Amino acid sequence: MIGLYARFVCDYSLLSLLRFFAITAVNTSQGYAMITDIIADDLTVVFCGINPGLSTAHHGFHFANANNRFWKVIHQAGFTDRLLRPEEEHHLLDTACGITMLVERPTVEATELVRDELREGGAALTAKIERYQPRALAVLGKQAFSKAFGISKVNWGRQALKIGRTEVWVLPNPSGLNRATLDELVAAYRELRLSLKNH
Repeated sequence: MIGLYARFVCDYSLLSLLRFFAITAVNTSQGYAMITDIIADDLTVVFCGINPGLSTAHHGFHFANANNRFWKVIHQAGFTDRLLRPEEEHHLLDTACGITMLVERPTVEATELVRDELREGGAALTAKIERYQPRALAVLGKQAFSKAFGISKVNWGRQALKIGRTEVWVLPNPSGLNRATLDELVAAYRELRLSLKNH
C-alpha cells in the first residue's frame, strides 16, 4: 500500500506544484488567505480536514467557520486543556497535536471536490505523514478518505492501513453540515485519545 502511494507522489508531484500555484493565484485574487499546516515531528496526532470552506479560507485559520465544531470537539474529547479559538491554532503544537488537509482548494462544500483532487491529496498526505511520523493520523471524513486512499469499504475508527509507524484513523467530520450530534463527535474523538493514552 505504501509503495502504491509512493508512486502516486512521483506521478502527481508536477501536477501538485502546478495546482498549488494556480490555487494560490486564485485564492489571492478572491481575497482568500493562505492556510498553512500546523505540524511538527513526532506529534501525538495530526487531524486532517478535507479542504477549507470559504469562511476558513477567508479568515486564514483551520476550521474557522463558526458552525464548525472542531475546536469544541477536541477540547471536550480531552486533546486540549481549554477551548482554543481558530486564530490560536498554533497552540495545538503545545498539546502535541497538528492539523493538515487533503485538498487546498476552498469550496462551499467538500462534495464539490473531484476524485483526482482527493487522490492527489492522498498521495501528498502520505508523503507528509511519512516525513513527520505522528503516532496517529485522523482523517475527518469517511468518503473523502475512501476516495483519497482508494479503499472502498471504510469503517469509523482505526484502520488496517498504517503509514510507516503512524496509525490511521477515520473520524466523523465536525462540520455543521454533518448531522452527527456534538456528543457523538466527542465520543468518536475521545476513543482516539484514549487509545493513544493507553498505548
